[in-house]
Amino acid sequence: MIYLYGAPASGKTTLGRRLAAALGARFVDLDEAVEARSGMRVADMFAKSGERFFRDAESAELSLVASDAAAAGGETVVSLGGGTLLDPHNRELCEKSGLVICLESPSDEELARRIGAAAGSRPLGNKARERAPHYASFSCRVAAWFDLGDSLVLCGKGFASKLVAGRPAVADATVAELWRGKVDANVAVVPSGEEHKTVATVSSLWSAFAKAGLGRRDTVVAVGGGVTCDLTGFAAATWMRGIDWINVPTTLLAMVDASTGGKTGCDLPEGKNLAGAFHLPRLVAIDTEFLSTLPAEILRQGRAEMIKHEIIGGLPPKGGESSAGGVPSPAEIARNLSVKVGIVKEDPFERKGRRILLNCGHTVAHAVEKLSGYTLPHGEAVAIGCVEEARMAVRRGLAPADWPGELAARFAEAGLPVALPEGLDLAAAAEAMKGDKKRAGGTVVFALPCGWGDVRAVPVDLGKENPFE
Repeated sequence: MIYLYGAPASGKTTLGRRLAAALGARFVDLDEAVEARSGMRVADMFAKSGERFFRDAESAELSLVASDAAAAGGETVVSLGGGTLLDPHNRELCEKSGLVICLESPSDEELARRIGAAAGSRPLGNKARERAPHYASFSCRVAAWFDLGDSLVLCGKGFASKLVAGRPAVADATVAELWRGKVDANVAVVPSGEEHKTVATVSSLWSAFAKAGLGRRDTVVAVGGGVTCDLTGFAAATWMRGIDWINVPTTLLAMVDASTGGKTGCDLPEGKNLAGAFHLPRLVAIDTEFLSTLPAEILRQGRAEMIKHEIIGGLPPKGGESSAGGVPSPAEIARNLSVKVGIVKEDPFERKGRRILLNCGHTVAHAVEKLSGYTLPHGEAVAIGCVEEARMAVRRGLAPADWPGELAARFAEAGLPVALPEGLDLAAAAEAMKGDKKRAGGTVVFALPCGWGDVRAVPVDLGKENPFE
């Protein structure tokens, strides 16, 4: 049982229907169930018989829903009323019989808009502020959610491990150790590190799927960083010609990059991510609770992709957001990720040219990663790549001369390097880019950062020119 709770007009019913569809579960709206049994609208129950009458009917219906779901088996998602769990007996019932996820209230302006749109349906009022301490007492929270094709993306804290508990799962070795007791890698454990992002690891996952008896109707969960997400998603895409999967990213880098978009795959000796498939997860559960165990240097890798989204979307940090080195809030991650989501919605399979913008800095970054033998962390490579590609934009007259310095300062503020590591040079990087998966003949399309909110697709024939000269 999954219970969705929160202030009136916080989106419980809308999300509940979508979450049930993503999980293949039954959905129940408690208000609708009360109305169906009583033959009265909730607003009329309040008006004719008072709130106490409604609350008694609500509690009785909740008890029936919980017992019916337990008897029927399977999974049920229930959208609760905005005051259902003010009753301690109702709260105890829900917390004992399932997972309670509280939706954080939207802004006062958005709440007023929603309440206005729902006028006459029930006695709403602005209960978000009045009941704020009550809603804050629930530890499992969702701050934002959105659809991305067939994917439902949730951003919150404290909910993900409970939401996927008991499902077939693949976990990163480090995560399985750090989160023992909360994360159950009951299908397979994937070794940590880019060097394990290989066909051999994918093959081992296929074997694990066979041993676990996963069939066409099953869903597998990926819990870990970007490597685990990509590998498990690719194994799911190719197991029995495709099974559903759920993505639970546990690093900031994976949350803002590999978690959404449906790109899955593995590396080959010839280059990064050359074998893969588009396979959107049914559900993406972004939970900042996992970030509590990450060292600062790992958090910085995620900041690189967040800055890349700032470049593409022209999104300067807002007042009140975490410092460059801190742990971002679920709302901050959702706001940043909205840049990628908007682009992927327009160009899900990279056929219209729009999605190329997400490769900002990545053509150089992937070449540098390959030259380092994949010892250079991806986030650091992205920071270096964005700055080098900004210099390319200047040389082509597409950006002002001071732009690379401004961009370098933004990455440096986040503690990220902006120069090639010792032993690597641009000439070698230019040669390595000839193996880029985005090439057409000898031409590679760069997504050059030319300013905040200004990224341009620029084809470069690597057989005729050195992009760094």
